[in-house]
Amino acid sequence: MNESNGIDALLPPDIAKRAEQIGIKKADMDAPAIFTLAVLAGAFVGVGAVFATTTISGAAGILPFGVTRLLAGFVFCLGLILIVVAGGELFTGNNLIVMAWASRKVSTQALLRNWVLVYLGNFVGALLTAGLMLLTKQYTAGGGAVGKTALNIANDKVHLEFVQAVALGMMCNALVCVAVWLTYGARSTTDKIMAILFPITAFVSAGFEHSIANMYYVPFGLLIKQFDGDFVRAQGLSVPDLTVQSFLMDNLLPVTIGNIIGGSVMVAIIYWFVYLRAQK
Repeated sequence: MNESNGIDALLPPDIAKRAEQIGIKKADMDAPAIFTLAVLAGAFVGVGAVFATTTISGAAGILPFGVTRLLAGFVFCLGLILIVVAGGELFTGNNLIVMAWASRKVSTQALLRNWVLVYLGNFVGALLTAGLMLLTKQYTAGGGAVGKTALNIANDKVHLEFVQAVALGMMCNALVCVAVWLTYGARSTTDKIMAILFPITAFVSAGFEHSIANMYYVPFGLLIKQFDGDFVRAQGLSVPDLTVQSFLMDNLLPVTIGNIIGGSVMVAIIYWFVYLRAQK
C-alpha cells in the first residue's frame, strides 16, 4: 500500500487492498463483538433517520421537493458518520467483505456468519431506537408534523412494488458501499466525513431504499399506529396497509435483496475484478 505520503488519500488500487484486509478482520471478529457493534450501528442509523424526519417535517408546500430531499439526505449522513468514526458494523457496508471472499481469503461460511449477525444486530438497534423514540413522544412536535411525516414515510415504503424495491435497494447500496470505499482511502476523520456526505446525501435525496434505515422508519410508523391511535386520527391519516407483514414482505425482503446486489455485485465484485483479480 502507498504509505509513503501520510497526507494524500490512498489511490484506488491501495483502497482495494485495504478493503480486502478490513474484510478479513471483520470476518474474523468474535460473535459478541460483531453483534454489539451491529446494534450500535442500527441505533446510529436510527438516529440519522430521526434527524432526517424531524428536519423535513412541515416542509411540504414551503420548500421545493428537491430541496426538502436534499436536506433530508444531508442530515441523514449522521448515521454513517457515527458508524465509521465512532465504530459500528453495518450490514450494507459489510457487503464489501465480498472482495476478500472473492480472493478466497474469507470463506463463504465466515461471510454469511458476519452478514447474519450484523443484520440481526442492526435490526435490534434500529428497533430499540424506534421504541425509545415512541416513549419520548417527540413525534408530537411541531403540532404533530414530525409524527405525520414519520407515518407517511413508513406508509410509502410498504407500497413499493417488489421489483421497484429491489432496484431502489440496488442503487442505494451501490452508493453506500462507494461511500465506505472512499472512507477506506481517507487519512483523517475530516476526510472520512467528507467522503460520506455526497454519496449518502445522493441516495436519500433520490429516494433509494436502505434496509437498515427501513428497520427504523417502518417500525416507528407501526409503533405510532399501534400505541397512539388518537394521534393518527387527529392527523387525519389512514394507514390500513401499514402492517408487520407488509413491512417484512413488501419492503424489507426486496430492499435487502437489492442492497446485497448493489453492494456485492455493483461495487465489491467490480473493484475486485479490476484491482485484485490478477494477484489472486
